[in-house]
Amino acid sequence: MKIYSKTDTGTVRSSNQDSFLAGELSNDAVFGIVCDGMGGANAGNVASETAVKIISDYIIHSYRAGMDEFEAEKMLKNAIESANIEIFNMASNDGKLSGMGTTAVIALVQDNKVIYANVGDSRIYIADDEIVQLTRDHSVVQSLLESGKITFEDAKVHPRKNVITRALGTEETIIADTAITNIKEGQTLLLCSDGLTGYAEEKDILKLIKENPADIVCDKLVELAVAGGGGDNITVITLVC
Repeated sequence: MKIYSKTDTGTVRSSNQDSFLAGELSNDAVFGIVCDGMGGANAGNVASETAVKIISDYIIHSYRAGMDEFEAEKMLKNAIESANIEIFNMASNDGKLSGMGTTAVIALVQDNKVIYANVGDSRIYIADDEIVQLTRDHSVVQSLLESGKITFEDAKVHPRKNVITRALGTEETIIADTAITNIKEGQTLLLCSDGLTGYAEEKDILKLIKENPADIVCDKLVELAVAGGGGDNITVITLVC
């Protein structure tokens, strides 16, 4: 697999509170992590950077060749729980960090399997001739959509569209959603913060993935979000099979 990534502050924010990491675990396994921090001053940066470090360290030290997908799924859950405990304790012990938290999306691609986990509203998509969102947002708007109280069009402009209902570090315990799916040659796995999805339509994201060489897709996606307003930090990782 090929790995590409890009992050950008956007046109409105003064700092970038997103953090990310992607890399190889073995000849047949790669991983990606995107975290979108929240909190005053530098607290969001601290939360997202801490999450990426702890999760990546946990994965790198725990992964072994031949690990089956269910063991890998448990590994991702444990990695997220470890990050949550550390961020929660940091926020509890330092008033300047009080209230900080972060989203997290993680994907581990091993052979033809994708094992993934998420907390918050950062997303994972799989794309080829169509684009499919694999993760479910933990957000107020998603809950309203699922209850039928608003439409997809309403969701795009809802005043609470950026309010998430689950994040690392905000509570002592966390439940991450995890799942396993297949990936095949020619498909692209996209991990992103809501700085992309909040300012770019899925159909336009798919168009860019399909029409551009893999090595410039991340640059093009950031440009698309900036052109759409760029009101948030933008981070994207593509894992191309």
